[in-house]
Amino acid sequence: MRPFAIPLAIVLALLPGAAIADSCWRETCNLATLRPVFARLDAARARTPGARPVHIIQIGDSHTAGDVLTGAWRDLLQARYGNGGRGVLAAGRPWDGYITHGVTATMSPGWRTAASFGKGSDYATVPLGLSSYSLTSLQPGATIGLTSDSPAMDFDRFVLCAMAGPNDATLTVRLGGADQRITLDATVPTPRCTTIRSATPQSSVTVTAGDRPTTITSWATFHDQGGVVLSNLGVVGAQLRHFGRTDDAVIAEELRAYTPDLIVLAFGTNEGFSPHFDPRDYETVLRGQIDRLRTLAPGVPLLMLGAPDALTRNQALKANADGALLGCPDAVTPPLIAPPALGRVRGIQRDVARNLGIAFWDWQTAMGGPCAARAWTNAVPPMMRPDHVHFRWPGGQALAARLQADLDAAMSE
Repeated sequence: MRPFAIPLAIVLALLPGAAIADSCWRETCNLATLRPVFARLDAARARTPGARPVHIIQIGDSHTAGDVLTGAWRDLLQARYGNGGRGVLAAGRPWDGYITHGVTATMSPGWRTAASFGKGSDYATVPLGLSSYSLTSLQPGATIGLTSDSPAMDFDRFVLCAMAGPNDATLTVRLGGADQRITLDATVPTPRCTTIRSATPQSSVTVTAGDRPTTITSWATFHDQGGVVLSNLGVVGAQLRHFGRTDDAVIAEELRAYTPDLIVLAFGTNEGFSPHFDPRDYETVLRGQIDRLRTLAPGVPLLMLGAPDALTRNQALKANADGALLGCPDAVTPPLIAPPALGRVRGIQRDVARNLGIAFWDWQTAMGGPCAARAWTNAVPPMMRPDHVHFRWPGGQALAARLQADLDAAMSE
């Protein structure tokens, strides 16, 4: 049991002009910096009609794209505080196997996908926003659509973010049986988010491209009655450096429209599994992207999730960074190992979070420490997939409960 003491964060907060700070303990650091989010969550309990929901945006890799931790955390938060909608999504269906828990996304032929990483990443001239994906129409009449999977995900506010420019492109939004034409005219290419409200909750929306090529960077659905929204924006295989390929102007406009109360950064696994890891380069990227988000979203708290415990049988990764190799013996050969770079990534993440004063949650420690991925994979029911990297739904539920328990403990201090 943690010994009783007055938290350092409270002591500092009582000092005139003192900055919010706290010490690191077990898997958490600096959770006192999330006080504005905690205050918003307290207010959300009232579930006031017309009230903007608390909005959490998580940006990351396949762990975020797969919506296992985020999906379970979303369910937990919405059961407690109310359902504020599905939130921000990459538009359409930007990759095969795209998962959109709570809503169903559709896309007709006639669109081209651009991405920060992977398939579509060769379209480097197409602006990218928070989702790290963009869709550009290739033919008039091409459509994308969203439909709620249940009344719980119906919405009364729809946001569409696209690029305006001198070609007078148009999009038509069909919502609640009525069409609204959006004209995207501007003298120079300019990101523009359009908000459409409905007096009653809606279950579906369709966006149709006009005669000119049009680029959509993201879309979102919200239910304005308080509650919570958790947007998961992930790219399979991505590293934090790939998020750096997104456009500042697009992200600034999207942040204005989506008004997040918390931004969660969840990268690190792919850095830790890279063939050769440069710790100085990674720290530069990490500090740079944190500084960038602080500039683009001033005053919005940040929470960084340290890379989870993960293992591999790929012996080529035994020396992908300086540091001791961790083996996790089991009955199968070749043996399970933790690439040394993965440990270096977590150490840098924790040090940078402490140094820059942002909240940090050590995902590996919350799992049980080194080699935990072996036990999670072998659990009944299994909580991780056989690759010892990705999580199954029971694992996501366990992680969400542990993360929220740490946040609850910080809220009560």
